[in-house]
Amino acid sequence: MKIIVPNFILSPDQLLSNKAVAFDQVIYKIDTVDNLQKLYPDADVIHLAKNSLLMPGLINAHVHIEFSKNKTELSYGDFINWLYSVIENREELINECDVLCMQEAIDAMLQNGITTFGAISSHAMDLEACANAKQNVVFFNELIGSQAGMADALFGDFIARLDASKHIQREGFYPAVAIHSPYSVHPILIKKALEIVKNEELKLTAHFMESEAEREWLDKSEGDFKEFFKKFLNQEHNLSDASEFLEHFNTTPTLLTHVVQSNKEELQTIKQANHTIIHCPISNRLLGNGILNIKELNDHNIPWIIATDGLSSNYELNLFEEMKISLMNHANAPLVPFAKQLINAATKNAAKALGLNTGEIKEGKNADMIVIDLESEPNEELAVHLLLHRYNISKVFINGKLELGSL
Repeated sequence: MKIIVPNFILSPDQLLSNKAVAFDQVIYKIDTVDNLQKLYPDADVIHLAKNSLLMPGLINAHVHIEFSKNKTELSYGDFINWLYSVIENREELINECDVLCMQEAIDAMLQNGITTFGAISSHAMDLEACANAKQNVVFFNELIGSQAGMADALFGDFIARLDASKHIQREGFYPAVAIHSPYSVHPILIKKALEIVKNEELKLTAHFMESEAEREWLDKSEGDFKEFFKKFLNQEHNLSDASEFLEHFNTTPTLLTHVVQSNKEELQTIKQANHTIIHCPISNRLLGNGILNIKELNDHNIPWIIATDGLSSNYELNLFEEMKISLMNHANAPLVPFAKQLINAATKNAAKALGLNTGEIKEGKNADMIVIDLESEPNEELAVHLLLHRYNISKVFINGKLELGSL
């Protein structure tokens, strides 16, 4: 048992002062340090520096670790140009990102206060790095493939990767399933994968309505994807439209990533099915895909969270930076309330979407916590200041274990 004594606790909806936290793997009690020492006289007491802030560890629900080598190889500004550059550089990027490369990306997330991440794994090349990560990991084995003639082989590869992830036996590692997108996965494969998801109660995610190209292809089998599918897959028409794709998930709450180009009918379907939208503002900007209409999501009570996506469409894996960019993008949103929403989106709301017992400094929750060294006493605009200023993260606890910093 340990007792940590910060100046302030962000929980994350309220700011507490003159309180301490008793924890081991989970948070047992929040009270004054004197009361906690009476309850737990043998506990180690950790006194933090002046203006220290204890808050929940951040949760990055969508990241592609396998593409962590990219810096200048891929083309930005337009989704289709980016996609062609991915295909052109794919083998080089994957082959040059070994376990050490992926571990560096994971370590960078830890230094940025990310205590849990959702890894979208296309090839399972990141399995070893994720299995050895200090963070909690939801390991989304991705299913992709639009050609019916290849369905059996593609599904067999997917099952082999999923089974390999199930053999990882360590605290905080959760095998899961990702369906790549409506345009890239055959309906037969989606149905087969969803049977497994439902039978084994696995978490599920999918990319949805990321680009104008996807919108036009799913609606009319036209647009920038027309030439792409003809050239690479000899495919003239889409496999299904957006509504048919969403229908597969009607009874399975899913984390849908991007959703920038969705229409009102699709958003209503998303709401009715209890899906969660993952907001990736930097990726959307770099690939020229637009800005997620968060006001519309809020107006319709559609849950959303925030994530970095991968280094194939971002410059760093830092949720504080991601939240700052979102704060700037949504210029009409009330500043302080929206900053608070963003922090919730990276903590307790992300935990809820992933079905994890974390994301809050609260009794009974897992002790995933970070210590931030503020420069002065916080005020009512703390949420904004956390996003604007790169305060030092001096300690990171995951499941009660100190994984960054010293005591």
